[in-house]
Amino acid sequence: MRRAPVVAAAAIAAGAAVIVLPLIRDGRANSSPLPLASLATLPALRAGGAVGPLGPEAVPMGVGKALARPRAVVVGRRIGGIVCQASEQVLFHIHAHLVIVVRGVAQQVPAGIGMAPPYEVASTPRGAFIAGAACFMWLHTHAADGIIHTESPVVRTYTLGDFFDIWGQPLGRRQVGPAHGRVTALFNGRVFTSDPREIPLLAHAQIELEVGHPLLAPERIAFPVGL
Repeated sequence: MRRAPVVAAAAIAAGAAVIVLPLIRDGRANSSPLPLASLATLPALRAGGAVGPLGPEAVPMGVGKALARPRAVVVGRRIGGIVCQASEQVLFHIHAHLVIVVRGVAQQVPAGIGMAPPYEVASTPRGAFIAGAACFMWLHTHAADGIIHTESPVVRTYTLGDFFDIWGQPLGRRQVGPAHGRVTALFNGRVFTSDPREIPLLAHAQIELEVGHPLLAPERIAFPVGL
């Protein structure tokens, strides 16, 4: 049954806010402001429904069809300074979660982004998990659950733009992959008011990209221990 629209809580003050979070550029830490605004600045939000049952990484799987197939990569491929290497690099190892919605319909973030075949696919009771590949970019996905793995030999803050470049898909204020329309970007339950390419992939960041209308309330997941 179709749910009625959910209006952002009036108790949340409207207007933009600058949130300061530690970012890392070229190995140097600095506190850079993130351009965030309250959900109250948006039109009415409908109840979510972009994630499904738990998957192999113990977080909800994405629902809907895949937004786009992963770009083909090979060992040694370099994209924006990020390299596809034969083993995963875990000096810097964090995870973020991405949800994509196009005109109110969830689109799956596929497994295998940033990985080169042949794949070693593990069948689990909760779905398929890519356990091995010929090479791994420093940003990649093991399952179709929206978890972006940052596994890097250098400590730095990567961005959603870096991930989409590896995916081989465009990203901007009016486009997410093949989907065109006004893009509303959400970061940890707030509105990211700048270019979505600049969204930082911080540890346990919860990111949602919505193209067009209706807008869905942001999904929140619980990251399991170890992820």
